[in-house]
Amino acid sequence: MPLQNRVTPLGDLVADSARGLVYGNRGCLHDDAGRIRRRWATRRWIACRLEFRGWQRTRLLQPGKFTELFFLDEATALAAGHRPCALCRREDYVRFGELWGGLHSGGGGADTIDARLHDERVDPGTKGRRLHGARLNELPEGSFVLEHDEAHLVLDDELLRWTPAGYGVRRARHRGPTTLITPPSLVEVLRQGWTGAVPLLHPSAHGTRG
Repeated sequence: MPLQNRVTPLGDLVADSARGLVYGNRGCLHDDAGRIRRRWATRRWIACRLEFRGWQRTRLLQPGKFTELFFLDEATALAAGHRPCALCRREDYVRFGELWGGLHSGGGGADTIDARLHDERVDPGTKGRRLHGARLNELPEGSFVLEHDEAHLVLDDELLRWTPAGYGVRRARHRGPTTLITPPSLVEVLRQGWTGAVPLLHPSAHGTRG
């Protein structure tokens, strides 16, 4: 049975057998039986390489350990509110911090970044997911929006519906108001032409099966 550790663009955790291209964590979210009990345990939400230094864990969701999370691609991880890991993606992390520092006052250190992203992804009243208003024609490729109550990737002149296994139904990209899923600060990073050591987009975004 699939574990409940696949992350949607909205940051929710679902069970699905499809394999993602990006790994990450946000602390220990599960109990000793492997059941998900919370949405996060720390403000440090990171996105990692699937493989690093040959490290392996024989069993996932071990008691007292962090919850291993998997994302379809980095665009999904960014939409959920994760940023590059400082260990397994050191070069990405440094470059990300430099971009961030050029976009915001206060520098590009991990604590500053994580605090702002937490504010942008969590509603202070409900503690649920915080969404933002935007105009679709102003968003860079790689952003995620909520259209017809479903997460869609912005790519070229289209909106691609997200699924755990890849991108499906395509719609024409309109120019009007929309509901933005990707935290605004990460949209600005995407606007700089962000690419890193992990795949930004799953092959299905370009019509290829992964």
